[in-house]
Amino acid sequence: MKTMQLRVPNLHRQRGEVRSAERGLKTQTRRNPRYGSCHTSIETPQLSVVVVNFCQWKNTARLTQQLRRSEAVRRGAAEIVIVDNHSPASPIARRLKRLSGVSVVQNARNEGFARAVNQGGQRSRGEWVLLLNPDVTVPDGFLDHVLETAQRWPAIDPRAGVIGFQLRHRDGSRQASAGPFPTLFRTLAGLCLPRNRRKCQHQALDHRQTVPWVTGGCLLVRRDCYEQLAGMDEQFFLYYEDVDFCRRVREAGWSVWYDPALQVTHHFPLHSRRVPPSLRLITRHALLCYSQKHWPRWQSHLLSGMVWLEACARQSFARWKSDHEGSICYHELRQLVGDVQYRRAVSAERRIRVATRFLEPISTAQDGRTGVESCR
Repeated sequence: MKTMQLRVPNLHRQRGEVRSAERGLKTQTRRNPRYGSCHTSIETPQLSVVVVNFCQWKNTARLTQQLRRSEAVRRGAAEIVIVDNHSPASPIARRLKRLSGVSVVQNARNEGFARAVNQGGQRSRGEWVLLLNPDVTVPDGFLDHVLETAQRWPAIDPRAGVIGFQLRHRDGSRQASAGPFPTLFRTLAGLCLPRNRRKCQHQALDHRQTVPWVTGGCLLVRRDCYEQLAGMDEQFFLYYEDVDFCRRVREAGWSVWYDPALQVTHHFPLHSRRVPPSLRLITRHALLCYSQKHWPRWQSHLLSGMVWLEACARQSFARWKSDHEGSICYHELRQLVGDVQYRRAVSAERRIRVATRFLEPISTAQDGRTGVESCR
């Protein structure tokens, strides 16, 4: 019987306190041909932005253009690392590779969100790492404000490891972006709540506060903290990796903060979209992994039984409707329950691969809907 192992990158870089002076950053003066003026360029960036793309090249290009309107990128204080999870070929990818301050990593297959984040973390160099979803849009100068915020945090809380910012819907209303840690009771009780309140909770306060966890859609993490934890747990293919990461951050003695001073627009949160069978399989897999890792064994086993019964019922209904995708995915979910429970990592990954075949149309349908903008 094979055991499920945590596959995380081998990160060996050792760093001291987060002070740019101690890192001995070298600077040089250069002329920016686009802006026609001289400015100070920093050879080693202080802030690294990691964007994981899957079939959303237009959205990724738009976000990249918005980020590059920050002075921090122009002077080299911030860099952008795009990790693509085997999206279809696009000329946008080639244009992004030619941009200064931008690097692109293209995977030969969909490696999942957590593993792609870790790839971006290995490729980046900043003292702080900012995770952004490609379906996020930001105001001009956003990274300048992020960098200013990051530089203030050591004085506010020397053990601040993760900071989450305020998310907004497309209409400007607040979007829940933090919440309590999931428990069996909260998970079951959440079935009686609207989908936008099952996992996250709205933060009523207008000032920064410590929270259990913040969403990975816009998450700033100190590299010292990130490397101490060896990055995100790669057994999570998609979803709950941010909850697990924040939990491990707190257990390691770091703190997690919600700071509403900075805002971004998140266009397509999961709770606002239809959940097709393939996506439901992946979200259930993430919850099963989380429960096995953090809940008492009896609670994890109880959840496994409930998910198995759900998969049986949904598979029967899919067959009755002649739903080919649903029939396949819910059959795989039934088997996946046992794979997670008995730690059959290879088998579990194979079943997730089956579901990922159906994900491309879902992501493609969102591409370009945050606004079309050329990548120059």
